[in-house]
Amino acid sequence: MTEEAKPIDELTFREAMAELDGIVGVLESNTLELEDSLKSYERGVALLGALQGRLAQAQQKVDVLMGELVGEADDAARDATLS
Repeated sequence: MTEEAKPIDELTFREAMAELDGIVGVLESNTLELEDSLKSYERGVALLGALQGRLAQAQQKVDVLMGELVGEADDAARDATLS
């Protein structure tokens, strides 16, 4: 991990993924002291949370766009049994 890590919200998705991948590699190598491992792990958890949030937002946008492609059902096709 770098001495001065860039704020997560300023990272692109690709940068955040690359940093997370690097953190996982370093943690798996078992070369850090305990304190540094904890700091890296904490940064990794924050990166993972941010990435999951961005993916969820992207999925919502895709769902909205797909809904626009399908369009609204007309009155004849809409189920009006409960109306």
